[in-house]
Amino acid sequence: MKPSYTRPFILAFIIVIVDQIVKIWVHSHMYLGERIQFLGNRGMLLYTENNGMAFGWELGGEWGKLALTLFRIGAVAGIGYGLIYLIRHRYHRGLIMNMALIFAGAVGNIVDSTFYGMIYHYAPIFQGRVVDMFYFPIIHGTFPKSFPFWAGEEFEFFRPIFNVADSAISIGVIMILLYQKRYFKHQEAEVNHPHSEVVED
Repeated sequence: MKPSYTRPFILAFIIVIVDQIVKIWVHSHMYLGERIQFLGNRGMLLYTENNGMAFGWELGGEWGKLALTLFRIGAVAGIGYGLIYLIRHRYHRGLIMNMALIFAGAVGNIVDSTFYGMIYHYAPIFQGRVVDMFYFPIIHGTFPKSFPFWAGEEFEFFRPIFNVADSAISIGVIMILLYQKRYFKHQEAEVNHPHSEVVED
């Protein structure tokens, strides 16, 4: 039976669409820095934009931004090739679907950094900013005075602001790390018994 490309790419397509719908809604209905609480002070939409990587990390300057965007495009091409390779060689379904999550998240953020500057008329191609909005400052506190380095300083968990694409990448990576033995043990069995299981439509 031929391997199926349908489900992983349908999943990736849905995530990219949802990611872009949320970002467009936030950009259209909120002003930069606005907060909409839905879990009180512990969960909210907070409209932010960043020039860099997931969770607001950045690589400074226009050349840094351009390099990061081009790196993202190359990474997406590599991840897409890897996803097709996994499907063709009938790797574990879980590994394939988690790789599809990573692929979708990377594509979602590339759309922002590549095209949003032109669409919203603030920067040329490849210089757009990634829209982030989910903020969950669940725990607030102060480090005890006996704590090294940050004694007496305030801390917050979870500080990063993220989007749907970031979530997809994080979930995909975490699931692969958690279940890697199962995924690759399955592949070893496939090498020994190549017709024992296939990826179905």
